[in-house]
Amino acid sequence: MVESINEQTSGVFIIAATPFTEDGSVDTASAESLVEFYIDKGVSGMTVLGMMGEAPKLAADEADTFMRHMVRRVDARVPVIVGVSDAGIGNLARLAKSSMDAGAAGVMVAPASDLNTGKKIHNYFAQVFDALGPDIPVCY
Repeated sequence: MVESINEQTSGVFIIAATPFTEDGSVDTASAESLVEFYIDKGVSGMTVLGMMGEAPKLAADEADTFMRHMVRRVDARVPVIVGVSDAGIGNLARLAKSSMDAGAAGVMVAPASDLNTGKKIHNYFAQVFDALGPDIPVCY
């Protein structure tokens, strides 16, 4: 079992790509190959379902299935952080809790792009932390 991330967590955490097949479905064989490549190159950890990549293209059930597949494939060799950003706090919290139950070391949250003031960002993260509780480590 991998320990949860904390303030002392360090190293290179690759933001893993989510490959797709020609028909638009997740290419799990390529994702598995990427896991082995990243680990062979010596990453300290891995982040899946990042917001800058393909995560917004997946439905909630697809994201959960992909996250579980990736956590199983990594098999506790390095910590896995799961991007759980979502416009809905409830959806975000469900994926975060599911991720931790599956063996993730923590979650990553990015604020919605329309939060254009410090106060809005602060209020957003206050809602996120209330929804997640104290037991889910978050990087942002």
